Amino acid sequence: MKLIACPVCHSQYDVAQIEAERFACRCGESLENRPLTAVDAVVSRCGSCGAHVAAEAEGCGYCGSAILRDPDKLSLICPECFARNADESRFCVACGVAFRPEPLVVEGHEVGCPACETRMPPSHVAGIPLNECPGCHGLWVPADHFDSLVRKALRARQERHASADPPRVASANPARQSLAYRRCPECSQFMLRNNYRRSSGIILDECRAHGTWLDSDELEQVAGFILEGERGADRAESEAERWRGEAAASRSARVSEAGPAAVRARSRAARPAWPTERPRRGLAFSLVDFLTDILD
Repeated sequence: MKLIACPVCHSQYDVAQIEAERFACRCGESLENRPLTAVDAVVSRCGSCGAHVAAEAEGCGYCGSAILRDPDKLSLICPECFARNADESRFCVACGVAFRPEPLVVEGHEVGCPACETRMPPSHVAGIPLNECPGCHGLWVPADHFDSLVRKALRARQERHASADPPRVASANPARQSLAYRRCPECSQFMLRNNYRRSSGIILDECRAHGTWLDSDELEQVAGFILEGERGADRAESEAERWRGEAAASRSARVSEAGPAAVRARSRAARPAWPTERPRRGLAFSLVDFLTDILD
């Protein structure tokens, strides 16, 4: 949890998963999403109940909770006094303010689903506004928030499948997908059908003026496509490094056995094609390419 407090009404917001550089407080104040700088403060209150504690107390005399003083275990910064606190604290151990993050103000309005015409109420995921269809579970991502949503989905997939290979998107073939032009829920004009990253085979519906529509499985396919490209590139690079190492060792052995002159003669007669450039990554983009594209 990472808290920011409004300087006007003192409402608190958890910005741990918020991508936007600024967001609106419920009082109308525009808040900057920036990391806080922690300060070392005297522990004078219990982080669990907020009761006063003695300077050297190891436990709270009121609720019995342990009093943590190790800086390595204090990761939550108080949004009011900037003192270090344990991440599970409910009260600041220095100033005693309660940690009560408010839900973010939801942008947007209700729109109709482009696929099944069910009404979609406004919602958000980690500060990213969207409309989710309760019928077909598709997502409407307004304006230019699609890249932020992909970054969040990518991080979530990495955390869930850190040790597993991402599933291949076997069905992502434009020629095999049913052709259905959908209308933008804002302007009712037919949306463009775009092949994501031009080579993924994942066809997304996009209104350049109002947003992007994703069917229920397409966001997961996009994240899988990006991760598969990154891991495939890593494997190709490892194979190339191994091949170069084996070739170099073989050359050294031949030099030792036959001498430099004989080796040079054989090399001129049949020179191998050395991979001097980074291996091509096929149709997929690497994660580095992806982040560069959306953050620059």
